[in-house]
Amino acid sequence: MMLFSPAFPPGGAIPPAYTCDGSDLSPPLSWSGVPAGAKSLVLIVEDPDAPSGTFHHWAAYDIPPSFKGLPKGYSEAHLKSPIREAENDFGKIGYGGPCPPPGPAHHYHFRLLALGRASLDLADPASALSVLKAAEPYAIARAELVGTYRRR
Repeated sequence: MMLFSPAFPPGGAIPPAYTCDGSDLSPPLSWSGVPAGAKSLVLIVEDPDAPSGTFHHWAAYDIPPSFKGLPKGYSEAHLKSPIREAENDFGKIGYGGPCPPPGPAHHYHFRLLALGRASLDLADPASALSVLKAAEPYAIARAELVGTYRRR
């Protein structure tokens, strides 16, 4: 599978619009190569450089395998969609953009997992970490896009 964004190149800087310094919208994402056996997809965004350990910025799950991506500013609250979103480590449902402390750039890992299971059947509100733990045993393919962000 391949995961990409028209907003930033692999390994490139995430534009401020997609961070706490801007509109804090999720960036547009596209993917391809979902295997025929996939029954759902999961999208996780993590910052392993966070001072307190890996910080989970977003988890979207139960994404139909027919989907080819998510638009800029995706939110299940505003779109009629079967996709569910988890509580991020900011304590909010949905996307929470990069917001590192001033200093070196942090790396944000956008990870897409194709699952051999149609639904994770998690109770609301699920945490992003619980989505990841529930999804891992069913992953049949993975893709990753890494972006960076630095606050001065």
